[in-house]
Amino acid sequence: MLITFAVISGLGLGSMYGLLALGFSMTYTVAHTVNFAQGSAMMLGAVLCYTFRVTLGWAAPISIGVTLCLCAVWGLVVERCAVRPFVRHGSTAWLMATVALGLLVENAVLLTFGKEPRSLFAHLTTTPLRLGGLGVSPLQLCIPLVGLAVAGALHLFCGATRQGKALLATVQNAEAAQLMGINVTRAIAAAYALSTVFAGGAGMLIAPLVNVSADMGTLFGIKAFAVAIVGGITHTWGVMLAGLAYGIVEALITAVLGSSYTQIVTFTLVIVTLASMPHGLFGRAGVSRV
Repeated sequence: MLITFAVISGLGLGSMYGLLALGFSMTYTVAHTVNFAQGSAMMLGAVLCYTFRVTLGWAAPISIGVTLCLCAVWGLVVERCAVRPFVRHGSTAWLMATVALGLLVENAVLLTFGKEPRSLFAHLTTTPLRLGGLGVSPLQLCIPLVGLAVAGALHLFCGATRQGKALLATVQNAEAAQLMGINVTRAIAAAYALSTVFAGGAGMLIAPLVNVSADMGTLFGIKAFAVAIVGGITHTWGVMLAGLAYGIVEALITAVLGSSYTQIVTFTLVIVTLASMPHGLFGRAGVSRV
């Protein structure tokens, strides 16, 4: 019974890791850069949703919509201020710039939101479902479905819409895409906005299951980046499946060995996996033309 509950909890956590990792995958695939402020976007999603829904008393649909819009704006700010200026000059300083911007927003939230962790779960009226004698929150079952739905929607978006095809063209050859009339700068900015929407959505989904605080995104962001690498960072479904696997493994380790061993064992498994498969579970080695 304990193992069953751990698997259910792990699916919820894993879906959240997968959504965050999809953001890393999106920016890396389109722009060949990584948004290390992704964890702060996840934190923003949770904090803003709590603020709108609980503190201000807004309706849930409005709270969710405004939160996602603000997360998208945050992604545009990250790309415009911390990535684009450095990429234009051929510098890799965007690595540190995105980290610094993430720390900046975390401290800003710390000053305004406060240090005290808060729970959103107490403000949700959900009746637990009975599964094999276990009381399971409906949200824990919905999170994996949402995560898989988002991955499927992203796949369809890239293959069936003009905007998605523009992103794919930018991925394949940015210079050729620009010659064909595609605004590459706008495509990259859209990728960053979409990545932070994924992160904000993950934050809102996980907020009822964990305490909401200004520093909650740091460790989640690190884990999600590990998931993106393990899944093969350019492979959408691989990243999502790696997130689910990571969440289940993490929950099982916590249930069997205790929380003291969770980070030690999971990150050891990440190292072993990458040592044996450097391109991740679903990634492929790049092909260089000579």
